[in-house]
Amino acid sequence: MPTDSLLVLGAYLLGSISSAIIVCRLMGLPDPRTQGSNNPGATNVLRIGGKKAAALTLFGDSIKGVLPMLVGHALDVSVTTLALTGLAAFLGHLYPLFFGFKGGKGVATALGVQFGLIVPLGLAVAGVWLFIAKGLKISSLAALVSMALAPLFVWLIWPAPELVIMQALMSLLLIWRHRSNIRNLLSGVETRIGSERGESSDDDTSTDR
Repeated sequence: MPTDSLLVLGAYLLGSISSAIIVCRLMGLPDPRTQGSNNPGATNVLRIGGKKAAALTLFGDSIKGVLPMLVGHALDVSVTTLALTGLAAFLGHLYPLFFGFKGGKGVATALGVQFGLIVPLGLAVAGVWLFIAKGLKISSLAALVSMALAPLFVWLIWPAPELVIMQALMSLLLIWRHRSNIRNLLSGVETRIGSERGESSDDDTSTDR
């Protein structure tokens, strides 16, 4: 199998490793798919297991996006392969092979892909997220706005059509996965950062990226 195909496949398989589920099992916590928002991401892990568990989940979900992109750079693959690699890692998180194709919402893995692709892109997206999250205390809104702007940032920083398309697809999928949060935002009932309302739908940011 060609190196490029192995890289894309490896990115998907790495993305399919659910950090939230593994961290909760190792720390003796409830399965995040059955507690709180039922979302296997770090925000829900924060809710059911605290900051340490959430930080480990955030790190794991982010590194799934960073590592394949760094390997791609090291192998000097084409821009097309880089784009496919990033998308594969993201899809692995959303639809993990090892966990019944039921994964998280993808913000942390998407941000990992962005940092792994080129650091200024990750900084731009993270900066928008932090600005909105700090000001409005709503992590799902911060995630939606920052990822909606991400294709524009890609176009400004590295205007390769393949990368812009990759990011546009990631952003659209992420917005789709946050549709319950969008309904809550429109209804004015979305959980704010620091809230302990476990019955609300989770967003995949703040710690759940």
